Order: sequence, then C-alpha cells, then structure tokens
Amino acid sequence: MSVGINFFLVPFKLLDGGIIGLGLIIKYLTGVQAGLVIIGLSIPIFILAWVYHRNYFYNSLHGMLFSSFAIDYLAPLHYPFIESLKLASIPSSIVGGIFIGLGIGIMLRYDTSTGGTDLLAQLLSKIIHVNVGIIIFMIDAVIIGIGGLLFSTETLLLSALTIIFVGVFTSLCTWNIGYP
Repeated sequence: MSVGINFFLVPFKLLDGGIIGLGLIIKYLTGVQAGLVIIGLSIPIFILAWVYHRNYFYNSLHGMLFSSFAIDYLAPLHYPFIESLKLASIPSSIVGGIFIGLGIGIMLRYDTSTGGTDLLAQLLSKIIHVNVGIIIFMIDAVIIGIGGLLFSTETLLLSALTIIFVGVFTSLCTWNIGYP
C-alpha cells in the first residue's frame, strides 16, 4: 500500500480516498507527513471500534500504525523512483490504485485494516450487508471530490481513476467478507 502511495500517487499529487486521502490532502497543503496525519485522523474511528467491535480495534491498530509508519518511511524514496521510471500520470494512477487496493484488500481479508475509513467500512458492512470494498469506494469518492475542489480537475479525474482500481482490487480480495 505504501509503495502505491509514495511511488505512484505522491509524485503527481494524486489522492486516494478515506483517511489516507485526507492525509495526502493535508500533506500537499501543509507538508506534514501523511502517516502522522492518518494516525491523528483515525483516532475517532478507533474510539468507535473500541466501543462497538473490540476485535476490529485490536486487529486494525497494528495495521494502521504499521501502514502509517511505512508511508512516512518510504516517502523520501519516491523522487528517485519516479526519476528512474519516468512513468506518466495516467499509468501511475492505475498502478498506484492496484497496489493500494491489493494492500487494503489483503489486510481486510485477514481481519485487519489501516484503520480509518477501512475500519469504518468494516463496521458498516456488518450493519448494512454491503461488500466492504463498495463502502470504501463510496467514501473514497467523497474524499477525492474534496481534493478535486482544492487542487484541480486533473487531480480529481486521475484520483477517480485511482480509487476505481483501489475499489476493484479491494473488492476482489474481500469478496464475501462482511456478510453474516
């Protein structure tokens, strides 16, 4: 997941959805490390998980901490990577979405997540009986819409392409998860 974010999204100032997308928006606007922002923004959702489903809380805490630290740890490596690869923005948004979707999907498949809206989607999927990947996709659409308003139409369109691939690959990894 961190590879998808740092090597394919950040060089083009693209967004993912959810808490990661919000973390990237804040990173682009302020320069604060995205992983640190993700941890801070995840706290209210972890409180909900603590109250309503402690298993998700425990399983997701380490996933959120590990992924946030990995995002910040790999951040300095994205410039050398993009310089050597010279990938255009459209393929980068697709490949980034695939990496992120696989990372999130594999984590969800094994009852962990990055916390944030992934955790919220897990909780909601138990209530409304909708695949967790579809819920994540809907939340992501709202977040990139906000990013599109703040940055550019190009950011919006390429980020939309990214979350389509994130949603598809998360759904492929989590099919039939979240149903009673």
